Amino acid sequence: MPSLDSSDSLPAIQKTITREQIQRYSHASGDFNPVHLDEEFAAQSSFGRIVAHGMMTLAFLSEMLTERFGVNWLSTGSLKVRFKRPAYPGDILCTWGKVTDRKEASDHTLVKCDVALRNLDNDEDLITGAATLRLPKVQENQ
Repeated sequence: MPSLDSSDSLPAIQKTITREQIQRYSHASGDFNPVHLDEEFAAQSSFGRIVAHGMMTLAFLSEMLTERFGVNWLSTGSLKVRFKRPAYPGDILCTWGKVTDRKEASDHTLVKCDVALRNLDNDEDLITGAATLRLPKVQENQ
């Protein structure tokens, strides 16, 4: 794993939301809420049209963190986020993240990151929050 600096940016991951992706996520998650699948129903909702599942878009942040921290993110990571706006089919989204703090302990380093998912079409944040994880310390005499 590359060295960790408190100003490290996390890798940006860009995704375009598609109807097919939303439909596949519905089947994988078992979430068949018509606001995600039925154009007529969604048009009458507060969103005005079909929206992507929030958990589907949140997964993009986890993908970014997994790309940067690997199994350490998967085994020790946690997210605290706020959903600010929905994502719609056709939206181009991009993850953003930055290491903001690290605290050394005897057997690990606690890493904190600010994270966001931004809609590149209108430069608005859809999700904002913080991620934390533990990185094990490398033992020199192994």
